[in-house]
Amino acid sequence: MATYKKRGYKPKTKEAVEAVEGNIEEQSTTAEVFNSLDEGASKTEEWVAANQNYILMIVGAVVLVTLAFWGYQNFIQEPNEEEASNEIFTAQQYFNDALNGNAATRDSLYTLALNGTEGKYGFLQLIENYGSTAAGNLSHYYAGFSYLNLGEYKKTIRFLQDFDSDDEMLAPLAKGGIGDAFSQLNQLEDALKYYKEAAALQVNDFTTPRFLLKTAITALELKKTDIAIKALERIKNEFPKSTEANQVEVHLGKAKAMVQ
Repeated sequence: MATYKKRGYKPKTKEAVEAVEGNIEEQSTTAEVFNSLDEGASKTEEWVAANQNYILMIVGAVVLVTLAFWGYQNFIQEPNEEEASNEIFTAQQYFNDALNGNAATRDSLYTLALNGTEGKYGFLQLIENYGSTAAGNLSHYYAGFSYLNLGEYKKTIRFLQDFDSDDEMLAPLAKGGIGDAFSQLNQLEDALKYYKEAAALQVNDFTTPRFLLKTAITALELKKTDIAIKALERIKNEFPKSTEANQVEVHLGKAKAMVQ
């Protein structure tokens, strides 16, 4: 039942007194809340007014950055990507010819792939001029393997370390290429590290058994038989149809003989 307050009304019971007091308290609390909100809104308005120029500068800066990024992507990056993808074609041809050619012409073809010829860029010029593009990044991969085949192992390591990819084949091959370069430099601990990384980076039937075997052979040279046995057993169990599986028993026998 509703309670009405009339002029001169005085509550007679305890319950009525408490009801009136509660109503007064509720009204007071509500008023305080609205007063607080009003005060907060006033302070916010005052702060905005006092810092209006600063706020406009921040908004303007955000807009400029957004427009600059959009302009860079559309007027610089995209044209560069297209140009670089066209320029890399000749260098790739030289590289593929070197892989498939005879030993007499191989070195000269790798050199042409690196340095270019007849007005066509090689991988080094692509890296210098289009380093931020996909073709520029891929040129690090090709340059690294060109130097590996030319026997320039420190350059191999430098260029392959600068190659950035999560491709299922290229990423582990690049890691393994660094391992090969360290192996040629007789830095076997470093070689082992990169072979293990290459084997673990992507699991597939080509690169994984390949670098597991290199891990095992390098580990045996370092007399780390536990690592070698683990890698060989994995090839045997997980990649029994791979080419590397044909060599497992020989190396596994060596590893087990070293343990005894």
